[in-house]
Amino acid sequence: QRAMTSLQQLTSSVDAFIFDCDGVLWRGDEPIAGANEAIAALRRQGKKIFFITNNATKSRAGFLTKLQSMGYTADTGEAMKEVLSSAFAAAAFLRTQGFPENNKKVYVIGEVGIMDELATAGIPALGGPLDSDKVPPFGKGQGVHVDPSVGAVVVGLDRSFCYYKLHYAQLCLNTIPDCQFIATNPDALMHATDVQEWPGAGCFVSALKYCTKTEPILVGKPERFLIDHVLREHNLDPARICMVGDRLDTDILFANRNGLQSLLVMSGITTPAILSEAGPETGKPDVVTDSVADLVAQSKL
Repeated sequence: QRAMTSLQQLTSSVDAFIFDCDGVLWRGDEPIAGANEAIAALRRQGKKIFFITNNATKSRAGFLTKLQSMGYTADTGEAMKEVLSSAFAAAAFLRTQGFPENNKKVYVIGEVGIMDELATAGIPALGGPLDSDKVPPFGKGQGVHVDPSVGAVVVGLDRSFCYYKLHYAQLCLNTIPDCQFIATNPDALMHATDVQEWPGAGCFVSALKYCTKTEPILVGKPERFLIDHVLREHNLDPARICMVGDRLDTDILFANRNGLQSLLVMSGITTPAILSEAGPETGKPDVVTDSVADLVAQSKL
């Protein structure tokens, strides 16, 4: 583990910052005080800025709109290149697996973000919001028919999660040969609002794992799919990138697995007690600070 000791040292040693969003830039729809000023200051210093979120409820376009509304990024044609999400990662991963040319469909446990990213990639999708009100029958001789052309199930955060979706997804994985199980992220909890923590996508992933005895392919943080995209598209040295996040098990592990520097902010999920118990399974962050806003002073040095 690198012995980084200060924000000043970290800031001067990197060319790019990757920011998580929930618990780092905002809690729900409430921005973290001073965070947009810090990012603006880093931009003035010539640092490249990226936003990578495991939240799959919005598409990249949806997150860009939210980022712009809070002053984190400009309304330019280049701004979309700064934004990456686990919903985008799921669609991009499926493109590497032969979708949509293989004429396979995707069943979704998730929200409009995943559906929109699949549509942008030209991949036909079932489920998602369309199945939120369905209830499977339990009568004699009754069951649910699944489309045999489903080639993958993608699972993300779903506020309209229901028994029908779980049943349809497990039928796809348990009865259709070579059907892939894709998870946007393993997050157990998230800061969906500014007042409390909420169950994350990992809860729905775990339910499907339990009834299929199948491990999913994870495409969001902490896996390397998204950082590979950034490195490929922007020709950056991973050792000169800093991941800024609020979670040890996704953000900091993402940094440590992929050779990035890391900054943990205490404005989100991680508490001092959780940090003190951090072990080798995640590793420790290079620097810990209260908020992204603390970067303002360092960026002026």
